[in-house]
Amino acid sequence: MKNIFKYSMLMVAATMLLASCSDDRDSNPTLKTPESFVLNTPAYASQAIDLLNSKTVNLTWSQPDYGGFPVATSYTVEFSPNNDWSVSTVQAAADESGETAPTYYIVENSYTTCNAEIDALTIATALQQIMKYESENMPVDQKLYARVKASTKGAPEITSNVVELLVKPYYIELKPAPIQIWWLTGNFIATNHWTNTGSQDNPPYGDMGMIPMYPQPGADVDKDGNTILEYSGWFVGGEGFKIIAPEGLSNWNYGMCGGDETGGQTYRNGGDDPGDIKVSESGYYRIVLNTASKTMTMEKIESIKGVFTGIYMPGTFVSWDANTSPMTSLGSVENHDWYAKMVCDADGEVKFTNGTWDVNWGNPIDFPFGVGTQGADNIKVKAGTYHVYFNDISGIYNFIAVE
Repeated sequence: MKNIFKYSMLMVAATMLLASCSDDRDSNPTLKTPESFVLNTPAYASQAIDLLNSKTVNLTWSQPDYGGFPVATSYTVEFSPNNDWSVSTVQAAADESGETAPTYYIVENSYTTCNAEIDALTIATALQQIMKYESENMPVDQKLYARVKASTKGAPEITSNVVELLVKPYYIELKPAPIQIWWLTGNFIATNHWTNTGSQDNPPYGDMGMIPMYPQPGADVDKDGNTILEYSGWFVGGEGFKIIAPEGLSNWNYGMCGGDETGGQTYRNGGDDPGDIKVSESGYYRIVLNTASKTMTMEKIESIKGVFTGIYMPGTFVSWDANTSPMTSLGSVENHDWYAKMVCDADGEVKFTNGTWDVNWGNPIDFPFGVGTQGADNIKVKAGTYHVYFNDISGIYNFIAVE
């Protein structure tokens, strides 16, 4: 009798356990993947949005139904003037041939709630990139199509419906981001060693305690002005130097530090100082710095035959005498870097010379920076005021506009 009772209790317990497991399965939510979700049509959709006089454009949407429960979701907003979603502006920019035309723009910011306030200037700039408006031929109104993409962990990305808007665009002159210049300073750099004052907008052009690295011709420049920089010059064995990032001007806290010609450099990002960079023996070296990844290489190069006593900039702004408009020497040891401030009231042409026409550097194609080569045609300079730097080893020049 006791055994029968025990068996009965076991059966009851098993039944309750099975029922409990069944209840757990019913209550555990299952992630579903909806096909789409709803981007709301704004109340202002029938009216033209004046992008020039508007601050933001607001969009709202419903949360995708991932199974009737809230899910952490990231949203991105996209715009197209022709409802064509085939090529983004990022994809077009990656085509080095320049032959790919963009059809839509992805707003850089992502959102975690179901609304976005998008800067009107961002939209106007996107339209300029895609439509390539001419200043004298701007349309009064422009259709603009918007959609939103949603992504969450464990489910594929989904896209909302498309909403049609109407905007009043305006002309924007698209300019590349100004290149971020990094500066060499140290025991043997320039004439006023270990100077570190100034800012990206007002660098230390006057005290000659720093030498700027030069933009590598042909290298891409990203939206933040990051690119490949290089520098060739004489380095003193065992003597320290650093490469200061724009954020490190005046405070020393940001830049490339430590290591030697074999590697080991690290980017100081506001933390402890990793120490100076040093080469094991004196000689000529070439540094290549990627300012986006904040990595660099350094290699020894062949010795340079001779050091120039002077470099000049003859041209239409002064005269074409080979020894006109002398540049200032930036170095204290085996100098190969030169500086001048140049005021150009109109477009014109210049060259770099050693004071005679037997040695001269030109480049009729590239401005504001490029590589000057012996005997090439004149450098074509646009009107403006510039800080001009020239390295007579690499032939690279850089005309930095004074705002």
